[in-house]
Amino acid sequence: QVQLVESGGGSVQAGGTLKLSCVASGYTGIPYCMGWFRQSPGKERELVSNITMTGNTTYADSVKGRFTISQAGDRQTLYLQMNNLKIEDTAVYYCAIRFCHLATMTCGPNNWGQGTQVTVSS
Repeated sequence: QVQLVESGGGSVQAGGTLKLSCVASGYTGIPYCMGWFRQSPGKERELVSNITMTGNTTYADSVKGRFTISQAGDRQTLYLQMNNLKIEDTAVYYCAIRFCHLATMTCGPNNWGQGTQVTVSS
């Protein structure tokens, strides 16, 4: 069974930095996509950043230039470097991976971690 374990969250003042980690296990092969989502109280879960099996990355407009997604060579550890954090970045951050059948591009649902809290204060 796929398991994702996030770490690295915490409390930081605005302008500070944090680096989140996600260790994935319980599968073989390469996920089609790995990414980070976040959810703030009263808001829907939103995509922060994705990285594909080919290394292409995408970012939400709100974090472009501040956050950087990366993964270890074995593609089973995912990172999110967060610089110049803002109060609005406060959220629970979730790691997710998705597997696809490339020939047909049929994909399964996201597998989710339990989340790690990031709190940014003034």
